[in-house]
Amino acid sequence: MKEILRNLDWSVLTDILLNVIPALICVTVHELSHGFAAWKLGDPTAKRQGRLTLNPLKHIDVMGLVMMAAFRFGWAKPVPVNMRYFKNPKGGMAITAFAGPLSNVLIACVFFFLYGILYRFCAGSAVGGYVLQMVYMTGYLSMSLAVFNLIPIPPLDGSKVLFSLVSDRAYEKLMRYERYGMVLLMVIMVTGVLSGPMRAAAEFCVEQVFVFARLGMQLTAGILPMGGLTA
Repeated sequence: MKEILRNLDWSVLTDILLNVIPALICVTVHELSHGFAAWKLGDPTAKRQGRLTLNPLKHIDVMGLVMMAAFRFGWAKPVPVNMRYFKNPKGGMAITAFAGPLSNVLIACVFFFLYGILYRFCAGSAVGGYVLQMVYMTGYLSMSLAVFNLIPIPPLDGSKVLFSLVSDRAYEKLMRYERYGMVLLMVIMVTGVLSGPMRAAAEFCVEQVFVFARLGMQLTAGILPMGGLTA
């Protein structure tokens, strides 16, 4: 039995974990941030439905998770929001929507900072290298999720931020057609028409926040000197 286990190819399993675990972290915090923002603005819907939690099972959409793990862009189960609870419905919806991508940018900064701290201690070993990949992938996926969700196509967060700038009458009309946006979004995902631009945008944003990785590395410079760090 030990011989069989030694001869098994574990690379497939480790590759799956390398994609799925970061994706779970990113979508969980993203959706939690939506719910938390709505709750602070007066909407208790997400809290009542148990969505103010770090339990990923409460947030994941299986297809969205697969898409994110495979193509770096995906989605989670939408957090329920009742804009009637907001004093300013359009403004409250915009803030709630923007909270998701903002949380992903913050996650990217934190994980790249952690990547810089761990780099000096983990680079050079198999296990350490795997940990570094996991941390880096979490930061990269989180930034990708932020960029993807800022596309102004319903039901993505960018559309809700953009719609908040139009008149009340136009806003109501746009919200009626929100469900058709998902069809357009699926066509875009399947055809890959935006894959190149989205990847380029995500990589550009990653380069901008990778300064946190260099900062983390500088903090450990006196402990274990090592070479430079690049994104």
